Amino acid sequence: MIPTTPLTPPAIDTTGRDNMRQLVNLRWLAVIGQCTTILIVQFAMGVALPVLPMLGVVAALVLLNLVSLWQVPRRATISNGALFASLLLDVAALTALLYQSGGATNPFISLFLLQVVLGAVLLETWSSWALVAVTSIAFVFLIERHLLLALPPRFVSGWNDLYIIGALLCFGLIAVLLVAFVTRINRNLRNRDARLATMRQQAAEEDHIVRMGLLASGAAHELGTPLASLAVIVNDWRQTPGLIATPGLAEEIEDMQIAIARCKTIVTGILASAGEAQGEHPSVTTVHAFLDGVVADWRAQHGETALAYENRFGADVAIVSDTALGQVIRNILDNALEASASPISLRATRDGGRLALDIRDHGGGFSDEMLANFGQPYRSTKARQGGGLGLFLVVNAMRKLGGTVAAANHPEGGAMISLRLPLATLQWTAS
Repeated sequence: MIPTTPLTPPAIDTTGRDNMRQLVNLRWLAVIGQCTTILIVQFAMGVALPVLPMLGVVAALVLLNLVSLWQVPRRATISNGALFASLLLDVAALTALLYQSGGATNPFISLFLLQVVLGAVLLETWSSWALVAVTSIAFVFLIERHLLLALPPRFVSGWNDLYIIGALLCFGLIAVLLVAFVTRINRNLRNRDARLATMRQQAAEEDHIVRMGLLASGAAHELGTPLASLAVIVNDWRQTPGLIATPGLAEEIEDMQIAIARCKTIVTGILASAGEAQGEHPSVTTVHAFLDGVVADWRAQHGETALAYENRFGADVAIVSDTALGQVIRNILDNALEASASPISLRATRDGGRLALDIRDHGGGFSDEMLANFGQPYRSTKARQGGGLGLFLVVNAMRKLGGTVAAANHPEGGAMISLRLPLATLQWTAS
């Protein structure tokens, strides 16, 4: 079975929020690393540090993270300016720590490069260059102004040189953080690109539907006059004694009248649908009445025995009668009947707050290619020009209604289409 997923695209780009969460996580790692380093250097190595002021800077980073954790879920999007400000605060905290621990002579000054790389990945071009300028100014400042460290004699030569030890630790730290962080950021960006690609595809499909709707509306207008003429002619034939007296011809004329009336009803429905807006003079019905009406209308065209209908929806709900949903159901039923010589089935149930419709036939089922390209235009097993538009229209109509569509091959044979539609999109509430 292909995955059942909401067909409505996400309305909000969450890439900024995801990236801010990654910055928050990175800052937690920085806080842990800074605390650990301060304590080891002060108490294990015996290097005198202004511990309280440095821990005060770390506490400020903790407070910044707590504020970020509180704000991020409450904001629809995180702008470039917010990310830039967050990185600037990280640069300021690093500058304050380095100022109190040797300035430019502290090997951890290379951590400025981590901020620059993050800015290049996360920020717009102007803010990335601004971050380069800020870190460069901070570096120059730390060359000129900083508190000197009094190093014990054992840390002034060879592998015991504190600068070499710090440079090695700093290199490893930057390498690990860059790989871990940039990998996650790239994943966020790929997810964003996938969302944009989906939205572009849906926009193209909707444009295709608009053009089809214009053609259908135009065709309906054009067909109105010849259908009216045919109706008059067939009615005249029915009044002609010679034709009525011919065996079997009167019955065929009656069938022609029924067919013409059906065509006129379809054309009228197309014209009405093209001009109506949902919610304007709404027709209120219930789920049971709506489904029963669709089934009765379809059976009138195809016979009572062509469809096995099972309604297990439960307690009835008042809804607005939706022409598009009715057409979706009829379209799927038509396709199922074409694919199956046996009677097809329709089952209606309630799935939480959703209307669930499962339509099954007893034909040959879907091919793997059809399942992989389900809902795309002109993908059909029918060898005729224009085939494959039915399911395409079904998928897009359900998308507009906020529902989902899934296709599968039933374990016992045949194909099954499953529709899930939130009742909230149809439910009637009196004003």
